[in-house]
Amino acid sequence: MRYSNASKTIGFPLLVVALLAVLLPSQVRSADNAGLKIFSLAAAEPVSAGSPTPVVALVGGGGDVDEAMEFLCRNSGGGNIVVLRASGDDAYNPYFHKLCPHNSVSTVLITSAEGARDPAAIELLRNAHAIFIAGGDQFNYVKMWSGNPVQAEINAAIARGVPIGGISAGLAVLGEYAFSARHDTVTSEEALANPYDEKVSLERAFLNIPIMSGIITDSHFSERHRLGRTLVFAARISQDGWSDHPRAIGIDQSTAVLVNADGTAKVVGKGSVYFIELRQKPSVCAPGKLLAAGGFEVYKISGGSASTLNLASWTVSKGVIPIPVNVADGKISGLPE
Repeated sequence: MRYSNASKTIGFPLLVVALLAVLLPSQVRSADNAGLKIFSLAAAEPVSAGSPTPVVALVGGGGDVDEAMEFLCRNSGGGNIVVLRASGDDAYNPYFHKLCPHNSVSTVLITSAEGARDPAAIELLRNAHAIFIAGGDQFNYVKMWSGNPVQAEINAAIARGVPIGGISAGLAVLGEYAFSARHDTVTSEEALANPYDEKVSLERAFLNIPIMSGIITDSHFSERHRLGRTLVFAARISQDGWSDHPRAIGIDQSTAVLVNADGTAKVVGKGSVYFIELRQKPSVCAPGKLLAAGGFEVYKISGGSASTLNLASWTVSKGVIPIPVNVADGKISGLPE
């Protein structure tokens, strides 16, 4: 298990979810192959669908953030929310049904590359008014979607302005760069000791969200002490020539970043978000060598703060000063983990 959010944790009592699941059962449709199952639930208060707004909801895992889901629904213009996952069930259907009564919701469970080519999944994505990628293991998304119609249809939806969000593993694939967990997860200690450890597996351009250009994301950030590995991800992106000034967003559990169409990002929830930029090439970033890199700058913004950060300009509105962070011989200085 790369990201431990395969079972969805919801923001209201589990008893309510169970009751809703009984009273409002999803319609289940299996495709011709064994790699796809679809669960659909009609809107409680349907409206004529309008035009969607291209926003992004980045959710850190460890529990859903109602404000993030409502943000997606509010910007969907009505219509169908498509939840994508590679494991689990339809637990998001009653959750969205409660929070977003004007939207229908379809959970698309894809468990094989064949499922990612199925016309039923493609049709739902082609008509989606919002897309949400659930947690679990992000390598399932990379290996099953890459080069298949599902990947193309998600990117086509983004291009026409459909809002998109993700939690935990779903968050991991929303940046231009992604930690794919191709060889399982990696700890900060492992990554700092060897930035080219096979576990430091990075992908690029898996999804094409313009406002997420130049960015890699990480979840469960403070709780799992992931600052070190995220610094390594940025150092690798720089060392490998993918970006001169790579940026990263590390999000705590039960916390989310709501990104508006103009790039303005607001933090909501119980924890904090770390906006990281590497402003110079690392000194030492090589196989089997301890990382040495200066020039990191970190903005820390807590949930509910009046401060915002614009992802396009990478500037804060007010009240937050960048914290300089350095790594020498694999040790971090400047920002406590």
